[in-house]
Amino acid sequence: MSNATAEQYFADEKIPFSRLEAKPFFENLTLKEKKYAHFMSRAAFEGTRIIIEQTNPRAMPIYDLIITLFSDEQGKMIDTNILHKASGVSKEDFDHFLQYNAQFLSNLSNYKSFGDEKFIPRISSETFKKIVQSSGSEKAIELFNQSCEEIYSIGPSARTLLGFPEDGHVTGYYSENITKEDIKLVEEFLQKEKISPLNTRLFKDTNTNDFTLAVATAKSDLPSNAYKLRNGQSIKVSYGDHQLCMEKVAAAIKSAIPFAANENQKKMLEEYYNTFTDGSGRAYSDSQRYWLQDLNPRVETNIGFVETYRDPQGVRAEWEGFVAMVNQEQTKKFNRLVSNAPLFVSRLPWGKEFERDTLNPPDFTSLEVLSFATGGIPAGINLPNLSEVTQIYGSKNVSLGNIISAQSPDEKFPFIREEDLELYKKYRNLSFEVQVGTHELGHGTGKLLSEDENGNLNFDSERVINPLTGERVQTWYKPGQTFNSEFKSIASSYEECRAECIALSLSPHNDILKIFDYEGQEAEDILYIMYLNMARAGLTALEFYNPEAKKWGQAHMQARYAILNVMMKAGDDFIRIKPCTVDGKKSVEIHLDRKKIREIGAPAVTDFLRKLQIFKATGDSKNGIQFYLDSTSVHEEWYALRDIVIDSKQPRKAFVQCNTFIKDNDVLLTEYEASAIGMIQSYIERRV
Repeated sequence: MSNATAEQYFADEKIPFSRLEAKPFFENLTLKEKKYAHFMSRAAFEGTRIIIEQTNPRAMPIYDLIITLFSDEQGKMIDTNILHKASGVSKEDFDHFLQYNAQFLSNLSNYKSFGDEKFIPRISSETFKKIVQSSGSEKAIELFNQSCEEIYSIGPSARTLLGFPEDGHVTGYYSENITKEDIKLVEEFLQKEKISPLNTRLFKDTNTNDFTLAVATAKSDLPSNAYKLRNGQSIKVSYGDHQLCMEKVAAAIKSAIPFAANENQKKMLEEYYNTFTDGSGRAYSDSQRYWLQDLNPRVETNIGFVETYRDPQGVRAEWEGFVAMVNQEQTKKFNRLVSNAPLFVSRLPWGKEFERDTLNPPDFTSLEVLSFATGGIPAGINLPNLSEVTQIYGSKNVSLGNIISAQSPDEKFPFIREEDLELYKKYRNLSFEVQVGTHELGHGTGKLLSEDENGNLNFDSERVINPLTGERVQTWYKPGQTFNSEFKSIASSYEECRAECIALSLSPHNDILKIFDYEGQEAEDILYIMYLNMARAGLTALEFYNPEAKKWGQAHMQARYAILNVMMKAGDDFIRIKPCTVDGKKSVEIHLDRKKIREIGAPAVTDFLRKLQIFKATGDSKNGIQFYLDSTSVHEEWYALRDIVIDSKQPRKAFVQCNTFIKDNDVLLTEYEASAIGMIQSYIERRV
């Protein structure tokens, strides 16, 4: 393979590391709250290996290699200067070596958490091997030999994208012989038997073609049940997937129970323990119900198989868990947003027939993250992702303050005009805070028209008119069907797009901007930068589109590209992308007419939002999927722009997280430097 092709997959050269600052908020907790936070952090991080296995099953030896290579005999971080000196390699090569290892830990895989594309070291395998051998660790050398091919393979037969095995891609959710038809067949069975797929993986025996549905549980001796599928094939539901991790998760949850702040927290933890022990979907749903009833906790946490972004089918969920402390001052703003939620939701472009019968005001808090076990930390969260729970009990909206505010001094902002740059830097984070708030509020809106097992509808089929057709509603969710099961692989991106559109549709209203303490010219500047930032995000999203596979690698970026398309098609030169030259290279800059946001831009986004919502509400997956695929298709005339985007791309931030330890009946917090070495040390001391 040519060097030019290999360079496409090189790990970022100088990734911006940012320390996740949480100590001031942690120190304000009581000892009981600190112990609760400690054990829930442990529970979250005990699932680290689950994330790696779900993403790329071949990557586990790489993780073990990193932990082994950088640990001494006592399990402490080694002096990397000694390793560098012993290896005899150049400083540049050793820095590239550290960067690769740290980026693996940041993504918890050798595939990017934001983009789903493989990355490889910027040094040769010979240089990598030389460093490993200089450690003198036989185990590290053995692990390198096991993982070398996986670390470096990018040839024609290599799988460099996450996705369906049938399409030549990588996934840990399915065995390589599983086809899309197999997945659909099993999905029918799961809906019929009311088995949640969230905590499962699917495998097929190469000899018998029979299936195994592996459920993640701490117990492995639970009775396995065998069933016949529609086509006569057999499927066995077995337990004990990710068993060692799940045992540790359940043990940490159990240790947290004595430190629960109230009865709702205690019941939530008990249901978490049950679902992680025996895989019960009912127990997981109950844990989320109790979580929703635990309002305004000092320590907020959520854990489990949560987001379905990485499953190519969009129904199986990745392990994650977070622990955070409430930022009381910032939360006051979000509480004002929540108290006015009925008014703001009434402005959304669909009638009351398509809105939830009872709007449960969401619990909306601003959090400072203590720990987040995931391959990529978001800026905001709306949970739970269980429509049977949220349609009745509502949801919690969370803004992660120390994620939004984290900055790197070397950060650059391609495609922003020179005359906009100062304003952009000043208001980018502040406008994003407004966007995250209204975005997460948006996730909690919208009714799903559905039919229960007794044939009862939650809407009047004789009276409700589909505004897109002018006729009575013809489609809705049948028993066992969910938005994810019907909209499949695009469901996550589709919903993120809907929420982003809600943010852009609602934010031009002055009363919303006032909630965040912005009025007059400053409010207008905030609104302008919000729209400009969305346009820039839609442009930079092209990095995450693979023209050869015609596949998007990141749900949020696919959504933002769709919105950029909508705004560009709004007309009247609302947005133009003009060619320019930066540092002697071809580039482009975004020209957005701020005077036309309310009269041109926002109405175009609102009309697009209306269609997204109606297709979702009516369960019209056939037309909804096609509409979204058309909206996110990348035509060849965009390819030249994509080349410019890739040539100007900025590395994504990596967050170095702290660890907590119990010593002498106290909980101590240890922070690490914002560097590749700090990232590696944090995982060495985490011992997962």
